[in-house]
Amino acid sequence: MAEPTCENCKLREKYDNNPKSFLGRFWRWHIGFCPGWKAFMKSLDEDKKQELRVKYNLKVK
Repeated sequence: MAEPTCENCKLREKYDNNPKSFLGRFWRWHIGFCPGWKAFMKSLDEDKKQELRVKYNLKVK
């Protein structure tokens, strides 16, 4: 699998700008099972992971 581009994802940007938009909600639903997002999260240090968990209200697994 190629390197995840989650840091610059256009759908993530849509969510950041308007979480209630259709594309924003689609992105939020999508990261629940996206292998790229999971790889991206694993590549981050704990501080950055925690920041994203708070920002996107993600549960710790």
